[in-house]
Amino acid sequence: MKFELLYKDEHSRARLGKLTLAGGEMDTPAFMPVGTQGTVKAVQQRELIDAGAQIILCNAYHLFLRPGIGIIKKAGGLHKFISWPKLILTDSGGYQVFSLALLRKVTDEGVQFQSHIDGFKHFLTPEDVIGIQKDLGSDIIMPFDECVHYPCSKEQARLAMERTINWAARSKSVELSQQALFAIVQGATYDDLRKECAQRLIDMNFSGYAIGGVSVGEPKNLRYNTVDIVSQLLPENKPRYLMGVGLPEDILAAVEQGVDMFDCVVPTRYGRNGTAFTSSGKITIRNAPFIEDFMPLDPECSCYACKNFSRAYLRHLFNTEEILGLELVSMHNIHFFLTMMVQVRKAIAQGRYLEFKKEFLVKYNK
Repeated sequence: MKFELLYKDEHSRARLGKLTLAGGEMDTPAFMPVGTQGTVKAVQQRELIDAGAQIILCNAYHLFLRPGIGIIKKAGGLHKFISWPKLILTDSGGYQVFSLALLRKVTDEGVQFQSHIDGFKHFLTPEDVIGIQKDLGSDIIMPFDECVHYPCSKEQARLAMERTINWAARSKSVELSQQALFAIVQGATYDDLRKECAQRLIDMNFSGYAIGGVSVGEPKNLRYNTVDIVSQLLPENKPRYLMGVGLPEDILAAVEQGVDMFDCVVPTRYGRNGTAFTSSGKITIRNAPFIEDFMPLDPECSCYACKNFSRAYLRHLFNTEEILGLELVSMHNIHFFLTMMVQVRKAIAQGRYLEFKKEFLVKYNK
């Protein structure tokens, strides 16, 4: 893996970079559409490519349960199984184990849990999780970590942090050939724990670093504080990944703080529920004001939905429960997010990121 820092904004910590991996390259800052089970919900692979997606995120926990790693390995790996020619980052599934599993028992050795699908019991060690992702053949892999919800005591946060660090070290002991292994900084909303966790993981020299355990119920100001503290500590020559944060205003704030990579289910989840992101803010397309609105979702957007269909038609699709509606709005939202990142990279390259951010948000929030 190679990460090149191409440009640093003079007035903020925003960075322009290029990440080169065995399976391809990507420009940063970048947004990764979430394809949890090997598919970005309601959006086809060709539509993702047309929208400019360089990488998608899939989830090892879900793929381990269905269809099973053996099937994907027989297919020639995850890229071939889902017919995705570009980069893939796989999340370890740590968060899903803690949030979805019916029953779980966490020890320093690993996690025993019951599948939320069929109740079958599984036990996974950090080494198992890396082995699963090796078999998937993803380009960037994440170690098993323990995520605590907000609020939690400092004692709980420290226990989870220590376990995350221990599991990261054990994950690093697994031999990898062409895959990049990132570490995950935990520590809840405790500044000293975040700093300690970051430094101990930096000393282990991972390929990249993620900020985990955010968007778990904490107030936005505490999240911004955590990102600000951790991003300043992380190595300048390694990519920085903020996990699970995905509203436009939050992404733009984190870019200003020096973050390079983002993922979130927001674009497709909102799209399936009839909410579209536009240059003038969010709109809920199923609402009555759009009955006779023959404008595109976003006049400034060049996606297929905006070039071909009106708000009135999209509203009709949602109110008649036609699946095409949620497909078109989900596709539009992905296009909106990826286009925003193109604009972000262009603004950083031009040395006007803060100006761009201000202009974008003034229009978006009007």
